[in-house]
Amino acid sequence: MAAKLPTDVPPLHGANIKCGIVAGLVGMADRLGVSCDGWFEGTRLQRAQFGAGAPVYLSYRQACQIVGRALHALPGEAHGLALGQAQDVGHFGLLGLAMMTAPNFGEALRTGVEFAPITGAMMELQLESVALADERPGVAMTARMGTPEPDIEPFLCEELFSSCLMLCRGLLGPWFGPALVELAYPAPPYAPEYRKLFGCEVRFGAQANRVVIDGGWLGSPMPAHNPATSRQLLDLCRQQMPSARASSGIVAAVEKLVSLQLADAPRLVDIAAELHVNERTLRRHLRDAGTSFKAIHDRLRRDAAESLLAGASSNIAAVGAAIGFHDPREFRRAFKRWTGVAPRTLRTRST
Repeated sequence: MAAKLPTDVPPLHGANIKCGIVAGLVGMADRLGVSCDGWFEGTRLQRAQFGAGAPVYLSYRQACQIVGRALHALPGEAHGLALGQAQDVGHFGLLGLAMMTAPNFGEALRTGVEFAPITGAMMELQLESVALADERPGVAMTARMGTPEPDIEPFLCEELFSSCLMLCRGLLGPWFGPALVELAYPAPPYAPEYRKLFGCEVRFGAQANRVVIDGGWLGSPMPAHNPATSRQLLDLCRQQMPSARASSGIVAAVEKLVSLQLADAPRLVDIAAELHVNERTLRRHLRDAGTSFKAIHDRLRRDAAESLLAGASSNIAAVGAAIGFHDPREFRRAFKRWTGVAPRTLRTRST
């Protein structure tokens, strides 16, 4: 039976998501006269933290939980569109400045996608070249969640795509607009609001969440282009990327869960499910942290085996079973591969 996630395991990704979206929802609740104290129950966070001015950092799971509670509590609809439309270049902080000083819109767009995590973005972004309906070149920005959260995905897409629209209009002028918007969820009752805002065709029930931009925009010069300033700002963006802060947290979380389940021979897919993230995303985060699930699993099995074999009455088959090997021969081969000696040799040395 799989073990439950311990309360002392660091939240997935560590506390590396800025509070922007949550702060926006708190502000919306205040304007509507809705209490939001219950949104933070069990998260070790307090409502007062989100109005103090200093940024608050949340884990991905905390942010998803709070957003879900907020959407359940707030009356009305289209909250993501409303939050996104209220933003401008200034709301993107350092990243907004880096994009303003890029040589052209194409470079600004690539910068925005690469460093989106420093703004508190909760979706993973990717750029790819595409062909428009009339075969003209274009570029598509695709957004996906690290783990499926269908209850909050529409809100996050609304907030992301509408805020990006405001950002692009701040860089290029109010006449900017995408060529196409595609969304992977069904059309909400207020679907006409999407078309009114984006000013283009909006397709729901698509294969992915993405915005397609006419390639003619990519060469447009940026309003404050300055090579030296641009390099400095990009260096600062790199320094603020959250991957370094996330590494120790995700490795510790995986180590804790695997150590509790050694006898059950846990798989990567099982651990990913307990951390509420898909297998590919967890594999990538472990790779970014300089390790892998196999390396962690083998190290914990080796350490546990060495500790158990140190006991005077240790039984090799029982030790193997305790770390997930049902066949003693497989355990012997694995142990020799890990340590260079047979388990019987280590047990003899310990007696």
